[in-house]
Amino acid sequence: MQNKNKILILAPHTDDGELGCGGSISRFVEEGKEVHYVAFSICTRSLPPHLAPDTLAKEVKVATKILGIPGSNLVLFDFDVRRFKEYRQDILEELIKLKTKIQPEIVFLPISEDIHQDHQVIAEEGLRAFKNISILGYELPWNNLSFNTQCFIKLNEGNIKKKIDALNAYDSQKHRSYLNADFIKSLATVRGVQINSPFAEAFEIIRWVI
Repeated sequence: MQNKNKILILAPHTDDGELGCGGSISRFVEEGKEVHYVAFSICTRSLPPHLAPDTLAKEVKVATKILGIPGSNLVLFDFDVRRFKEYRQDILEELIKLKTKIQPEIVFLPISEDIHQDHQVIAEEGLRAFKNISILGYELPWNNLSFNTQCFIKLNEGNIKKKIDALNAYDSQKHRSYLNADFIKSLATVRGVQINSPFAEAFEIIRWVI
């Protein structure tokens, strides 16, 4: 990772990137790397009626700012939730535009075994668009049939705190069990134990270019 200074995070929905690699994002920013975050749905047409359509757009801006990502490096789309397969070509074309504009050296996206239909599209089209670039798949355990822990990024307590603080920005999603701070810290502890580190995040190596 030392020679990979331009990093692109692909999140099918707002909060996926923070959940999958929020601690690593915090570390990358601390190390002076250029981090870009792209969310493909802000869920304006699927939020509960009592929430404003732009709720998640506002929350992801706060969350990514907490992690240290500049607002200029945040890109938001609004493809309909659970219908990404219908927009597969549009998504691919946007990914190719991002590749040309950002020219990332490594891309993070959902693992290949993620069963959520939208996550599958981002994983598949992401690989298609960035096939010549290093790609790591991040884990979202509640969606993963299996997960190959092939790559680990060591983290410190400050990185995990930033991850938890970022996820706490999603007031509209706090009812979800996987946003629980104890769960986030416990998973990072488990991944850390696997490599004799206080904390870590684990990834699937989808493609590695040296």
